[in-house]
Amino acid sequence: MLLENKVAVVTGGSRGIGYATVEAFIKEGAKVVLCASRQETADKAVGKLKEACPDAAVEGIWPDLSDYSAVKAAIDAVVEKYGRIDILVNNAGVSESTPFAQYTVEKFAEVMDLNVKGVFNCSRAASEHMVAAGSGVILNTSSMVSQYGQPAGIAYPTSKFAVNGFTLSLARELGPKGVRVNAVAPGITYTDMMRSVPKEVIEPMIAQIPLRRMGQPEDIANAFVFLASDMASYISGEVLHVDGLART
Repeated sequence: MLLENKVAVVTGGSRGIGYATVEAFIKEGAKVVLCASRQETADKAVGKLKEACPDAAVEGIWPDLSDYSAVKAAIDAVVEKYGRIDILVNNAGVSESTPFAQYTVEKFAEVMDLNVKGVFNCSRAASEHMVAAGSGVILNTSSMVSQYGQPAGIAYPTSKFAVNGFTLSLARELGPKGVRVNAVAPGITYTDMMRSVPKEVIEPMIAQIPLRRMGQPEDIANAFVFLASDMASYISGEVLHVDGLART
């Protein structure tokens, strides 16, 4: 197994890409702590995972990711229980599409607090333990819009541009200390949000993808497994696009 006995924390782990990543990590032998926004969503996700795999080493926590003190306390508790933290997946985030003329300062701050500040808080807290151990992997969820932008909802692509810069810079800083930092940039992925999009909207989007299909959460989870594993031991500072597109 690629992640046998590794200890991983996955934010936004109760649904979608995060849930698929938790599930994939468990199958590869990791002990996983998933973060959710509320206790009930964390408990529901853990229950579902244990129902599918009763022996799964998984538990849920629900710190406010925009509060560094809360995040540090949660990460420290994980390390106290398991002895270390080997992998952090910063997957929690929020996307929206408010037109710029209707944007408020509060809405912009809400997106940036979770998508950027949350990544900083979790990475800052986890990296202390990783640097002390001389090893670790930090993985961030970016997006295809970090390269192309999007026609509305300016805070989301802005936040993902920031995640890319954070990833590249932190990889340079922590590499000499034994910590790898990478990001995965999903394309159009069939999550709960996409299930509510009308067929007539989705089909033209799929037609633009050479593989002629949307990504599945498992496609993104597999990329996280690879980057978290020793198979990617010489990969750091990369933003891996998993979007089915052909690039020149």
